[in-house]
Amino acid sequence: MFKRTLMAAVTVLSLVQPALASDDIMTKPWDDIVAQAKQEGQVVWYNWFFQPRFREIVKGFEDEYGIEVTIPDGTNEGNFNKFLAERDRPEGDIDVMSVPGDALSKFDPTTYFLGPLDTLPDYAQLRTSINSGDGKGYAVAYWGNQTGLAYDPTQVEVAQLPQTFDDLSAWITAHPMEFAFNDPQGGGAGKAFVQMAVRSKVSDADLAADKFDAAWDWFKSQKDNYGYTASNADSLTRLNGGEFHLVVAWEDHLAGLQNKGEIDKRMKFYIPKFGMPGGGNAVGIPANAKHKHAALVFINWLTSAKVQELLATELGASPVNSAAKGIPGGVPVEQRAYSVDWLAAEKTDAISRQFLEKVVLGQ
Repeated sequence: MFKRTLMAAVTVLSLVQPALASDDIMTKPWDDIVAQAKQEGQVVWYNWFFQPRFREIVKGFEDEYGIEVTIPDGTNEGNFNKFLAERDRPEGDIDVMSVPGDALSKFDPTTYFLGPLDTLPDYAQLRTSINSGDGKGYAVAYWGNQTGLAYDPTQVEVAQLPQTFDDLSAWITAHPMEFAFNDPQGGGAGKAFVQMAVRSKVSDADLAADKFDAAWDWFKSQKDNYGYTASNADSLTRLNGGEFHLVVAWEDHLAGLQNKGEIDKRMKFYIPKFGMPGGGNAVGIPANAKHKHAALVFINWLTSAKVQELLATELGASPVNSAAKGIPGGVPVEQRAYSVDWLAAEKTDAISRQFLEKVVLGQ
């Protein structure tokens, strides 16, 4: 649905004259930007996940700068629809817009966002590309995440954890219905696993040609041995309840639920050697934002090493500022080498479509 929305957006927005970037703002000394931001006094951030927790976290920004932050309720798709609807207004309601990293490849950030953002003091330490999307200097990453395998160490010893995809196949066969992944339509963890199964079982030539049958054959051969859950949260809930002992998960999602007391802290997470996708989300400033100075100061704060470390500690995010430390108690640094980039959005979508057609509906 979000893909369809974005495709429609590109068509609609090509007919609309974009609001022009305020070049004078981007060339101001940073101290002047901060002073003007304090005069604006407020910033509206459209972010679709962890909204209650982020409302607590941004109090640090409010205390530091005296600028009020509003995070409206809303979904990813709903927020983007509002962004589109406001494109022809002189001023919009959105000052800072969050988008999934892969969505950056589906529209032109240089047309829709204020920038470039190299006026940010920490810009050299930030990422403008994430999750196969490129912000082109007009959007920067603020949230990193990593998929992998969550497990119950009281049921699976560290030495027994599958590392190669062949290891995983053997483990699933030897431990039927103890491994699970979620419906890709119910969350990105399942999408990540399906993608890695394709990348592990399909040749490079067939991958390029969208011929994924070797992977679909693997799923069919194991269909009586794995569990198939409704969502990311469903997988972790059933791991916590003891139904499964090894599930595909997001590192930040697991950490967040553990911090809230919803998942037992004994559950662990690792990235297998066969690799799992890591990605994240980005923020930009709509070109017609009302509080542009405050938006710049807020993005600088949000992406700072200090706040990135806070997001790692409180929410399990993977820092996207090169000066920030990693997740306390998270996976060892050497496992980060097993993180792989997501395939391009078009390839990812093709894999998901075929999985639904040939595995889910084909059984």
